[in-house]
Amino acid sequence: MSQRPGTPRLLRQLNDRAALELLLSAGPLTRTQLGTRTGLSKVTASQLLARLEERDLVRVVGSQAGGRGPNAALYAVVPESAYVAALDVSAHRVTATIADITGEVVGGVTVDPSASDDPVALVHTAVMRLVDTAEVPLDRVRACVIGTPGVVDPRTGDIRFSFDLISWHEGVLEALRADLKRSVVIENDVNLAALAEHDSGAASGVDEFVLIWLSAAGGVGMSTMIDGRIHRGRSGGAGEIGYLPVPGAPTPVEAGVSGGYESPASEGELPHGFQALVKAKQVVALAREHGVGGRDVTEVVAAASGAGTAEADAFLDLFAERLARGVAAVSVILDPGLVVLGGDVARAGGEKLAERIQAATARIAPNETEVRLGTVEGSPVVRGALLHALERAREEVFSSTV
Repeated sequence: MSQRPGTPRLLRQLNDRAALELLLSAGPLTRTQLGTRTGLSKVTASQLLARLEERDLVRVVGSQAGGRGPNAALYAVVPESAYVAALDVSAHRVTATIADITGEVVGGVTVDPSASDDPVALVHTAVMRLVDTAEVPLDRVRACVIGTPGVVDPRTGDIRFSFDLISWHEGVLEALRADLKRSVVIENDVNLAALAEHDSGAASGVDEFVLIWLSAAGGVGMSTMIDGRIHRGRSGGAGEIGYLPVPGAPTPVEAGVSGGYESPASEGELPHGFQALVKAKQVVALAREHGVGGRDVTEVVAAASGAGTAEADAFLDLFAERLARGVAAVSVILDPGLVVLGGDVARAGGEKLAERIQAATARIAPNETEVRLGTVEGSPVVRGALLHALERAREEVFSSTV
């Protein structure tokens, strides 16, 4: 197998990349500190910093007093050298954020998706509003990552099917890249939330876990991380836990539909599988049977969690038992050890719901499975999209320094 030779140009690229990553994670640093941490000589570190300064990737941001002699200059990555855009697209709202190359968020907007049935026009509008709001030149935006509730084909990166966004289909990715003229990635929203929880949330430092996403708008979803990587499956369908056959839920035949992704929905919700057992209307009806009221599933779960009454606790027990059927099935097959709960319904249930799901799962499955609430603040989907976009942008910008 041929290997790329260690040419001086390649070595400079590797050194530049290592220095930039170090400045991002530990900067600002002096030339001496940078050389010590990278193992580079003073001469090489000086040449490296001069090269990066010339390309407007680093700059002097201050000075540090040392021993005898003049103060040493402190270097840091230039934040405005590149930007990334992250979008969370749902049927009800588009949330968009823009950050500089250091990861600092510099702006955000929301867009009503009903304004356009065309995915390209919708994303274009959101990105243009982002750059205008943040006063960022469009040509500095190097990557755009879009989270959607669709099934994304890992072979093409395109949408195979979206239950909630019917206008998002194969061919949208190519059209977006042609319209924005830059790197664009579409990713499943729950996968992005899992990236965020792994980076700085409940699964930080854990390379094997499952994220169960409980949403009032999107129902139930799942993402699996194995060896620090998202598992997508051959066709991108890994994690579509809503279709999972579980006790108490009708099969597609019993529901009178086909078992494919395109099977017709009942009032916007999947009429069979795990989703049918824990869908919003089912949960709201169950809550009312126990005297817990609210306008939607998030409100009834929050009300029950905060009530502390016998009736409310009984409802939470039953809801947790239903959820545990899906968690237990996943635990038996994957044995992840950790299940993280995300989404607005999970947050509404809080620790009371998480503890009940863990206890109910233990009564069904032989594995010891810990259930934790997600801890990423704000939108985990947007946070995950930012992380993904930053990785792509840094790869592009930092790999072309010489």
